[in-house]
Amino acid sequence: MTSRSEVLREVMLETGTTQSGLSRLSGVRQPSISGFLSDKVEISDDQLNRLLSCMGFQLEVVRRPIVPQLTRSERRSWQLHRRLSTLLSHQSLKEWKPTIERNLDRLDHGVTGQPHERNVGRWRHLVVRGDVPGLHRVLTGLDRDSIEMREVSPMSGLLTDEQRRDVLELAG
Repeated sequence: MTSRSEVLREVMLETGTTQSGLSRLSGVRQPSISGFLSDKVEISDDQLNRLLSCMGFQLEVVRRPIVPQLTRSERRSWQLHRRLSTLLSHQSLKEWKPTIERNLDRLDHGVTGQPHERNVGRWRHLVVRGDVPGLHRVLTGLDRDSIEMREVSPMSGLLTDEQRRDVLELAG
């Protein structure tokens, strides 16, 4: 996949646009454009599209699904937490809260090191605030942050044995 800076550089070369010329066209300071081109300054798709439009181009972003590379343990954890996510609502969180808080207290005393200690605090913050959308994101997310959050999950004991067996049987 081509980086944003490469796209910008390619269009500038094709159109014969200099950094100072693009600065005059766009109103973006030349040092910022230099930073974009050298990858020292992050440029968003919106910013890149704006700069490209000054040179007669538009940005096309192609999105495609990929299967993430998870370990067996990470995949099983995701599947169990995904099942919990199907059951999560404001009402169920209210019912689960005593169990989750006991689990958080246990984790507070049993977990050491970063990012685990920080993630236990983040779980507590989500639960105390009743942030159901935030909990759904952590329960089902496939990003590294969500995976690490689930490593210190306070959600044990919320699925019945049968629900847990069903998920693990499907997981293989």
